[in-house]
Amino acid sequence: MTVSIRRARPEEGGFLTELTVRSKAHWGYDDAFMETVRHELEFHAIKFQPDFYVYILEENAERLGFCSLIPLDRETVELHDLFLDSGCTGKGYGKQLWIYAVNLACDLGYRKLILTADPHSEPFYTRCGAVPIGEKTSTTFPGRKLPVMEYSLVDRIS
Repeated sequence: MTVSIRRARPEEGGFLTELTVRSKAHWGYDDAFMETVRHELEFHAIKFQPDFYVYILEENAERLGFCSLIPLDRETVELHDLFLDSGCTGKGYGKQLWIYAVNLACDLGYRKLILTADPHSEPFYTRCGAVPIGEKTSTTFPGRKLPVMEYSLVDRIS
């Protein structure tokens, strides 16, 4: 089995949207919730321009997951997406995407990576070394709080 990570193509947006929806549904959210948040889960290539740091993990040419980075300023990059297709969790693919994203952020010269996690994903990011730095209120569900986390890239750069 061959696992590889390659740069996504903007025209793969439809596939990435559907993968994101399947990934989010993995956590047991009901249909009403998924319908309400679908617009937030839609992949829009323009959001990642001009640099388009979007990468797909494949195994034997099957697309299993993806990650994306969005630069915020000279020192900070956001891990905007890290999604795995349903049935792919717990197999090390998420860790591979995380390591790839962290290494890319370091190679690009960033010092800090931040992310807003689904509450179900927070333990994964904690195991990867990210630390909670606050919460963000959901724009769709005002009472829902989402953990904001940070990962220092400084030690990895030097």
